[in-house]
Amino acid sequence: MTTAIYPGSFDPVTVGHLDIIKRAAKLFDRVIVAVLVNVEKKPWFTIEERTELLKKAAAGIDNVEVASFDGLLVDFAARQNASAIVKGLRAVSDFEYEFQMALTNRKLDNNIETVFLTSSAENTYLSSSIVKQVGLLGGDISTFVPDCIKDEILLRIKQRSKMI
Repeated sequence: MTTAIYPGSFDPVTVGHLDIIKRAAKLFDRVIVAVLVNVEKKPWFTIEERTELLKKAAAGIDNVEVASFDGLLVDFAARQNASAIVKGLRAVSDFEYEFQMALTNRKLDNNIETVFLTSSAENTYLSSSIVKQVGLLGGDISTFVPDCIKDEILLRIKQRSKMI
């Protein structure tokens, strides 16, 4: 059984993330969407909330699991018996960063490969940051996020806009 890890902060999960999850699920027997603690970011949603949003968004994809972790990705991947890390790429700038991370991960554990999946054309511009920015400015995010979690994201945007 081949297991892959698709890591990210997913703050919040977008239709672009969900597209990568679905495509990875076709390539691997088991895909673990791993919500990470990133000390460099200040998330809008707690790790528990992000995990729950992802579980709702990925419901119905049989070979997909959602988990959270902190620490080194390769250590988490090894604990899960994963042979691959899946990373989505939207632009050349994503590749430069992700390529460095892939080389670092390979140096830390040469048993885990990184597989890059390019974004679908309709999602190349999309990021969690864009969702938050458009939402805060009163724009329609309904095509940016999975419908099943849209209301929860809109509620958080409303809460955040009151803080500004």
